[in-house]
Amino acid sequence: MKSRSGIYHIMLRGANRQEIFHDDEDCERFLDSIQRFKLKSEMGIYAWCLMSNHVHLLLKEGKEDLSTTMKRIGVSFVWYYNEKYRTTGHLFQGRFKSENVESNRYLFTVIRYIHQNPVKAGIVNQVDGWRWSSCLGYYGKDPYPRKLLDHDFILRKLSADTRMAREKFKEFNERNNNDECLDENDRRRLTDEEARMGIKELLGVIEIAQVKSLPKLQKNDVLRKVKEIEGLSQRQAARILGVSPNLISKS
Repeated sequence: MKSRSGIYHIMLRGANRQEIFHDDEDCERFLDSIQRFKLKSEMGIYAWCLMSNHVHLLLKEGKEDLSTTMKRIGVSFVWYYNEKYRTTGHLFQGRFKSENVESNRYLFTVIRYIHQNPVKAGIVNQVDGWRWSSCLGYYGKDPYPRKLLDHDFILRKLSADTRMAREKFKEFNERNNNDECLDENDRRRLTDEEARMGIKELLGVIEIAQVKSLPKLQKNDVLRKVKEIEGLSQRQAARILGVSPNLISKS
């Protein structure tokens, strides 16, 4: 379901929870990819945090569909990653996960949740001690890359005076909490619309209606990949693809 505000909390995770960032260059290249496609799609970027095996983003959909923008970012980074580490195969686990952010209250909750990820993981003691998040930008410093963060949109909601807005933001951002947002352990089921979108992205040039008529080996290979889509049940996949749940289970 589309967010009424156009704002989404996004999470990308490494396949099988593998690390996707091994050094500073990897982090910089991923953020460079976001910067490049931000300019092309005109989306808004309100928060981010890069952890070793997953990424949190808070963004506003631009002039193209969110899934298209995220696919461009993913493909760009995977190309770089495979070239650098001389590897092949999937880097990210299935389609990105997302949740709608439709109120100011939840908007700030998600930003705090994203910024406190490294603290709650025990990596740093303070939110601004983690280089690879947008926190520094809200505290008047320069995160990498400098022009990626659209902090004015958020700070203006707190005060027209920038200094006062930063103070209010900092107090809220560092407050102890039990925030529960979209995270690695979330197991939200996809809606049929989201499931179809994920399956279409996986299939590429193959149409959903053609899957049941594919040669056995190719069909089984496709069904195995479909089963890996996060949040997609086998019964749901069977219904969308027009095959029996048993066939998907045995693939």
